[in-house]
Amino acid sequence: MGKIFLLFLTFLFLNSVSTQSQTEFRALLDLRSSLGISAKNWHKKANPCSNWTGIKCSENGHVTRINLSGLKRTRLAKRNPQFAIESLPSFTFLSSFNSSGFLLPGSIPVWLGHGLSNLEILDLRSSSITGSIPSSVGSLSRLKYLCLSNNSITGNMPTALGNLVKLSVLDLSQNLLTGQIPKEIVSLKKNLNELDLSSNFLSGSIPSEFGSFSSLTLLNLSNNSLSGSIPGELGNLSRLVELDLGYNSLVGPLPMGLEGLTSLRRMIIGNNLLEGSFLDSPFRKLSRLEYLDVSMNNLTGNLSNVFPNVARAAVFNFSNNHFYGNLRFGPGMFRAVDMSNNYFEGPAPNASGINVTLTNNCFSGLPGQRNNEVCRNFYSDRGLSYNNGNVPRPLEPRRIRRLVYIMIGVFSGLGLIIVLTGTFLFLRSRSIRRANQESQNSNTGPARKAFTGVSFTYEQMRVATGDFRLENLIKQGHSGDLFKGTLEGGPKVVVKRVDLRSVRTNEAFMSELEFCGKVVHPRLVPLVGHCLEDENEKFLVYKYMANGDLSNALYRGVDGEEEEGVQSLDWITRLKIAIGAAEVLSYLHHECDPPLVHRDIQASSILLDDKYEVCLGSLSEVCVPGANNHQHVIARLLRSPQNSGGRSSSGSSSRSSTCAHDVYCFGKVLFELVTGKFGISSLSETGAKQWLDANLPFISIHDKELMNKIVDQSLMMDEDLLEEMWAVAIVAKSCLNPKASRRPSMRHVLKALESPFKVVRDESFSSGSRQSWTAAIFGSWHQNSSGSSNASSQTNREIIGGLRQTERVGSRGSGNHNEYSSSHKRSSSDVFPEPLEMQDVERQDSIC
Repeated sequence: MGKIFLLFLTFLFLNSVSTQSQTEFRALLDLRSSLGISAKNWHKKANPCSNWTGIKCSENGHVTRINLSGLKRTRLAKRNPQFAIESLPSFTFLSSFNSSGFLLPGSIPVWLGHGLSNLEILDLRSSSITGSIPSSVGSLSRLKYLCLSNNSITGNMPTALGNLVKLSVLDLSQNLLTGQIPKEIVSLKKNLNELDLSSNFLSGSIPSEFGSFSSLTLLNLSNNSLSGSIPGELGNLSRLVELDLGYNSLVGPLPMGLEGLTSLRRMIIGNNLLEGSFLDSPFRKLSRLEYLDVSMNNLTGNLSNVFPNVARAAVFNFSNNHFYGNLRFGPGMFRAVDMSNNYFEGPAPNASGINVTLTNNCFSGLPGQRNNEVCRNFYSDRGLSYNNGNVPRPLEPRRIRRLVYIMIGVFSGLGLIIVLTGTFLFLRSRSIRRANQESQNSNTGPARKAFTGVSFTYEQMRVATGDFRLENLIKQGHSGDLFKGTLEGGPKVVVKRVDLRSVRTNEAFMSELEFCGKVVHPRLVPLVGHCLEDENEKFLVYKYMANGDLSNALYRGVDGEEEEGVQSLDWITRLKIAIGAAEVLSYLHHECDPPLVHRDIQASSILLDDKYEVCLGSLSEVCVPGANNHQHVIARLLRSPQNSGGRSSSGSSSRSSTCAHDVYCFGKVLFELVTGKFGISSLSETGAKQWLDANLPFISIHDKELMNKIVDQSLMMDEDLLEEMWAVAIVAKSCLNPKASRRPSMRHVLKALESPFKVVRDESFSSGSRQSWTAAIFGSWHQNSSGSSNASSQTNREIIGGLRQTERVGSRGSGNHNEYSSSHKRSSSDVFPEPLEMQDVERQDSIC
């Protein structure tokens, strides 16, 4: 009887296992269908446990590992990748899920944290994920490895991450995370080995509690907006091998507590605001240190006797600080050392066998050094003596007299020039005033009225928008609210409601109304009409654009019974949009007289009709380049004289009124099209700079493959289209040059986008022809059109040389100070192409 009962229990167990296995098999088929996995990888008739790529099962037939990385998709799935993994909760024994490099556009579902209780590895890097990290992830109590890097994840880091006490690796790098680092992460101190939060927008200070991560071997917080000082408690991390705090805004001296980092081999704290004496720093005691970067800070100290004590380090970067003294190091002591942009004096050290950079110091007998007066003042301010070995001879009396005569002649000439210039300006202004007065006297009737479309009544506006219902509100703009509406008879329109009780808004409304009436181009959003009945509330009526703006169209939902999810624009459509936007900007900059600046170029300003043709919107900020915003808005240009003098604005925009600013903003739009990252073009200046600093180094005219790390993974392309995207990325990078004078004109940008292959292809071209083409694309609008062929040839060499410079990734290098930021960020020479030679540099920000 007992044997029969035992056989019965065995039968029940096997039956339950079989039932569970069947459930998991059906779930695998559902996953195959929802993700569109190709039959080459997952064939319906094959055994999933033994023949499906990336699937691992236990001895009982339960699925324990799913790896989607590298799997092929069907043609339909390539066009519409989805975050469709709803069948995962059926795999109750699943311990590992890996989708790295496999596109799952969409947000992480909330149920993921509740339905996979046995999960130990979750790898979703480079999967085009958006949205925020759900707090439910903190319920994955067995999780040991969490990697969400290289996506577009937004929001704050959830405090629930502190519940993952078994976690050994946490990688959230290369996303759009904001806010402070939650202190709850300290709960991971027992098992955490690697913490990478780099290349986000995290702010606040570095938690001192990080010093309790006793098992930590890697800590990377680079490329964020962290402030405050480096906590000395980090010195408790005795197992730490790599520490990267570069490209933040950290201040204060280097804490002596860091001498406890006895296992440290790589340390990067460059591009911050650190100060104090390096001699008081802990680095002499870090005997295992192999790589040290303290560049782009305000550190100081006499380093004469430092190097013999840290000779184990193979690579040093001390550039762009205030170090001084005599350098002494022997041949072969290091592999590479950068001491540029400091104040070292005396004879240059013996650098044979070392890759060494010593430019812009105070060495004697070495080219490319600082001016003697600068060096002398630096040492004098610190109470130190300075003598470069060159004692100047006293001037002879005859030479003194000659110098006096020269100075008298120079100042006399300057005085004459000033007088003549003042006279010319006075006569010119008087002539202009007289002409304006005559014009006013001759205009006895009303001013010429611009065509501003149909005049609507307030009642028509109210009916068209459903009494301005909230569901018809498209967005709230800085110059008015936009409503979707339908006019009597059927045509759809967009109604812009403007509250004129603000002087600034009133000025913007009049500017936009008259601009739309007098500046006509097929790629400017068409003005249908206006409503001016109400004293305090005015309306502009625009043509409705079926596909909205680029920020919403880049990724949008797909409706249908069988397909749900998010679909991205294909590359051909993206390039078409880029060319359309470049056309209208080129028209404003180069075909309008005087040139006009848009000042609000971003993805939300680029509108798309039903065929994805571009119409440029957000026209309330258009102005003449280089003008004061409240004095030279387009209304001043377009209105008749008697209407232009009575109104002044009480406010002004912070946007730059230059063509170069439009080019820079357009570069951000191009970068958004290439990378697929949401919101780059609408980020603040600081936020955009930080994100671009982290990603622009991946664009190089010398290495196409490097760009694969940032390209939008939802774009499935052949080699030609990938090369086309590479070319567009290079154009975007040139537009994003931190120096306004070194950006291309929109005319040249348009030419490059229309023929992108010529930017990067045709290696069979001769050197001269390829350089000439590049000069045509990236030529500065400041070029002297009458320059000689020699000058042109030199210019071409400068462009190619700039585009082929060695580029750095992340925070692993050095750079020089530039005009882009006052916070010691990445050098323009490392990130952007070098300029053409130009004339009239002083006017670089005020002309197109």
